[in-house]
Amino acid sequence: MARKHLRAEGRETADPLPFRPQPRRARAELEFEDPAVLGALFGQFDANLVLIENRLGVYIAARGNRVQIEGPEDAVARARDVLRGLSQRASSGQELDMGALEALIAMSAEPTLEGIIRGGGDGPPLMIRTRNKTIVPRSATQIDYMRALASRDIIFALGPAGTGKTYVAVAQAVSQLIAGSVKRLILSRPAVEAGERLGFLPGDMKEKVDPYLRPLYDALYDCMPPEQVERRIASGEIEVAPIAFMRGRTLADAFVILDEAQNTTPAQMKMFLTRFGQNSRMVVCGDPRQVDIPGGAAMSGLADAVTRLEDVEGIAVVRFGAGDVVRHPIVGRIVEAYEGPDAG
Repeated sequence: MARKHLRAEGRETADPLPFRPQPRRARAELEFEDPAVLGALFGQFDANLVLIENRLGVYIAARGNRVQIEGPEDAVARARDVLRGLSQRASSGQELDMGALEALIAMSAEPTLEGIIRGGGDGPPLMIRTRNKTIVPRSATQIDYMRALASRDIIFALGPAGTGKTYVAVAQAVSQLIAGSVKRLILSRPAVEAGERLGFLPGDMKEKVDPYLRPLYDALYDCMPPEQVERRIASGEIEVAPIAFMRGRTLADAFVILDEAQNTTPAQMKMFLTRFGQNSRMVVCGDPRQVDIPGGAAMSGLADAVTRLEDVEGIAVVRFGAGDVVRHPIVGRIVEAYEGPDAG
């Protein structure tokens, strides 16, 4: 309630409310040359346009191959960039699912969305091609990550769930295996339960460790036809194994990924990193805030390795945050709630 004061003539009046300038209104019009992409661009029953309207607070009218956008100036500019990004992806045959649209809307807040769409610079769009799909960056940090995957020997990817750390690494590994630039793909993670004890597991060694490695299999099957995954596993081109199986080996001509690395001890991490061989690339993924090993973060080999190796030549460290989550938008909000300033 506003404070009150007395004027000289003795009447009581309220303080005037502070002046709040209204955002400038704007209008933009886009014309799409290829009518074949309009269905994918607009979505079923214009669902994509409705989502952009709701997220950015604009009004969008589509007539034929023309789209008119009205609303606050900044929001109109963001909506225009999102539609351009969708159009580029549709024209190149990339999948336009809800996740891609949400990612473009989130990235539209960045001052260089056009650079993000194209991978930065004036070159071709940054992408990873696999048998099943083409992966493009869905956040500004993924741009840095994809560049590191293509140029550095060892990459540490740190951040919360849903940011694409493991998925993009597996996609890059599959791409290089298909292209023949590496001969083997090795996926590993520590066999540590997430806060529970599963007890004795029946079956042979593969059946015992497979439950821990399921997320890596899921990413593989998303990037390659299942029959190719099975054939390459049988031939030894793809190996999925717990970190304990890495001891004593030299991993040459291989793309090696360690997932859930926050659950390694410093000794395990040193052992794993020193397996690095000629013509290889190694990616270490993990969330430093989700440590399940006894002793917690203080005993995590991931944190220890990053502290020691961040400035070593040939090694890149990419840090993702809640704003880089590319799953359902609610996942980003959950991460923020757990990792915000009031988080325990």
